[in-house]
Amino acid sequence: MGTTACPQEAARCSTAPWAPRCCCHARPQRGTRLSGAGGTLSWEHTLHRGWCCPTPAWPTRATTAATTLAPARPGAPYPPPLPALQCWAISYPQAVNCSWVLAPEPLLDTDFVATYRHGTGGDTEMGECVRTGPWSCSFGNVQVFSLIPYVVNVTAVNPLGAASTSLPFLLESIIKPDPPEDLRVSPIPGETQKLLLEWSPPRSWPFPEYFPLRYRIRYTQEDGSVTAMVAPYEQTSLTLSGLRPGARLRVQVAAKDFTDSGELSAWSAPASGVPWMEP
Repeated sequence: MGTTACPQEAARCSTAPWAPRCCCHARPQRGTRLSGAGGTLSWEHTLHRGWCCPTPAWPTRATTAATTLAPARPGAPYPPPLPALQCWAISYPQAVNCSWVLAPEPLLDTDFVATYRHGTGGDTEMGECVRTGPWSCSFGNVQVFSLIPYVVNVTAVNPLGAASTSLPFLLESIIKPDPPEDLRVSPIPGETQKLLLEWSPPRSWPFPEYFPLRYRIRYTQEDGSVTAMVAPYEQTSLTLSGLRPGARLRVQVAAKDFTDSGELSAWSAPASGVPWMEP
């Protein structure tokens, strides 16, 4: 299929200053069919200004990831790249949260279609991964401890093509809590070498009494002379002892699923404190 003259547009192409970069392409209108030797096919014409597509390669068969029309020169709009997709169960076992990025951004308005299914077979029912932002989605009603993988698919679509990424995973393998919250570092009256640490599970973790977390604590003297780690730890408070009197400690806490599934959370925001000192 080659370049054709666009009705009522060709004259404007030939006289416009950007005429050398203006071209038209004809393609079948959506919904038309060619049937039998005497069948007819209607065409629609698309005018591209400022950049020129090569002879269109409208997809005729499925490809592994993307079907695109390449831009003619640097700086021109281009088809979407493959979405870089990641999914985490930050609210296990309630939901899965997914997000993606396009790099580089394609310079054209790009839409996304996000779906998921439980199973890899072609007859598996597909569900909508509900959009939670321009580059993210979420789905719930998940089945815990299932050995059948979930598969999330995100397709990026713009006028020049489409690109699709699928991510299969077992639910427990993508558990990653948010960082613990409300970290507090307090002196203990009368104790010159101790500090009390207290924190809370992340608010996004819905059932800590049924799906408990384990914690890792790291602390550093602010002069950098001592760094230590306590792990794993199952409570939400800890007394540090044997500290240097008068030394300020910087503390952070991270969380992981109690069964050690998935990944450790990011470290919490730091908090600091100094052991009790006599007045």
